[in-house]
Amino acid sequence: MAHLTGQTLTGQTVLLTGATGTIGAAIARELAREGGRVLLHYGRNRKAAEALAEEIGNGALCFAADLSDPAAPSQLWAEAETAAGRIHALINNAGILSPSSVDDPLEQWQDTWARDVQVNLLAAADLCRAAIPHFRAHGGGRIVNMASRAAQGGYRPEAMSYGATKAALINLTQSIAGGFGSDNITATALAPGWVRTKMSEAYIAEHGEAAALSGIPIGRMAEPSEIAELTAFVLRPSQSSLSGAVLDVNGASQMR
Repeated sequence: MAHLTGQTLTGQTVLLTGATGTIGAAIARELAREGGRVLLHYGRNRKAAEALAEEIGNGALCFAADLSDPAAPSQLWAEAETAAGRIHALINNAGILSPSSVDDPLEQWQDTWARDVQVNLLAAADLCRAAIPHFRAHGGGRIVNMASRAAQGGYRPEAMSYGATKAALINLTQSIAGGFGSDNITATALAPGWVRTKMSEAYIAEHGEAAALSGIPIGRMAEPSEIAELTAFVLRPSQSSLSGAVLDVNGASQMR
């Protein structure tokens, strides 16, 4: 996929969660390439976040937050807002996949679900809750939520909590799009299938590449740069009509 050209995000400040992951870092680079200022959230990897901020420039700043802590998302927004002033967009990219089994002890099963719900859904919801009044006060804003192909049509038995939380994230996205469009607030979800990341490489190492690629008609995973370019495109000022959309990026492995 050829890089989109032009500084279409000049003057835009974007809070990006999960910025040090493979997809997050690719998004950060693409936003900066298009002129945006990126507020980089990280969980533990401070060195990676600081190196990324130095690489992309444009006034990038780093913010630490453990999104498994219920108090952290709202605190993250407050710190980012204090440091940056006007924030034009929020990208909820951070997420986890925690394997579990119906044969797990009940307490272990519940802990896994609670962790996935907190990080994948409630943290995003709290950040949206903080962003919406800010956007209302400043004439509008954009929200992009990173969902998954797993959100639609069910998912693997060992990762049901991941699929369920991503499905709820899509519903949250569309509720915001429908409820706050009149405030010039848009919300869009991306639903990637397999993307070439550390997570996918670990799956391939265990199950083999054929297991990952067998259901993808184009015969390859998405590259992180594809997700990054699409995310930046959604944030373009010209793309407000994408609000409420769920953009599938899965190589025709799941079509609706």
